[in-house]
Amino acid sequence: MTLGYDGKLFILAFDHRGSFQKKFFGVEGAPSPEDTQRIIDAKALIFEGAQKGLAAGVDASSVGILVDEQFGTGVANAAKQQGLMLAMPCEKSGQNEFDFEYGDRFGDKIEEFDPDFSKVLVRYNPEGDPELNKRQIVKLRQLSEWLHERRRKYLFELLVPAEPAQLERVGGSADRYDTELRPELMLEAILQLQNGGVEPDIWKIEGIDDREACREIAHLARREGRDHVSCVVLGRGASDAKVDEWLRAGAGLAGYIGFAIGRSIWWDPLKAFVDGAAEREDAAKQIAANYRRFIDVYTTG
Repeated sequence: MTLGYDGKLFILAFDHRGSFQKKFFGVEGAPSPEDTQRIIDAKALIFEGAQKGLAAGVDASSVGILVDEQFGTGVANAAKQQGLMLAMPCEKSGQNEFDFEYGDRFGDKIEEFDPDFSKVLVRYNPEGDPELNKRQIVKLRQLSEWLHERRRKYLFELLVPAEPAQLERVGGSADRYDTELRPELMLEAILQLQNGGVEPDIWKIEGIDDREACREIAHLARREGRDHVSCVVLGRGASDAKVDEWLRAGAGLAGYIGFAIGRSIWWDPLKAFVDGAAEREDAAKQIAANYRRFIDVYTTG
């Protein structure tokens, strides 16, 4: 099987679990049956927004739906039935160190849902704890090998959280860290992961303002015969203006094929619906409009 994926891909991401129930619904610990149903319904509404985007002319072949099993089984099944590209997470939610959601049974769940992409979210700083990084690489390589032996695709969301010493170097400024340090750290992280046998088909890349840095990351992702490996821009819940900057920085570069955006698309309209300030139909329409707008920014600038 050829490593990589280079078709256009605009992923609507709502596989959030622990953070979703805590930050959006204020539910701590295990959700009650009533809370679970509210969360399931909220995810169904986000998917309704995607469907309205399709009805308004979004190219179905480029639509990706990233949703979890815990609250999104119905959405995942519907996306598959409708022929949309489905991605589902493999990681345990809310962990600083990567681990499989279902332990050694991770493969059973992948085969049960048969997603087009199996996704991981990984916090990996190349200047961080070396033992932690080694442990993560072992599990991430295990998933990489398992997927590719079965001709399945690997979607890798790379987060590079700042180490205390790194923040000190930029005066404690998260913005300066993002601009001055994170691009180089991301390059080193990708290199370390590749050298450790971790071979994503698509890298989900935290937004970068600098177009040349985006070009370097895409070039590294495709080094040494990885010619079809690609990158998508991660939204990170940022403002529209900031996400627009990140999209324009990557759009049109060889190796960049789209985005994976979640909260920046659905948070405000979904919150309005949950709070009773918007009707369901209006919230779904706004989600569709937000999704379509980001596609337009990426494709036309």
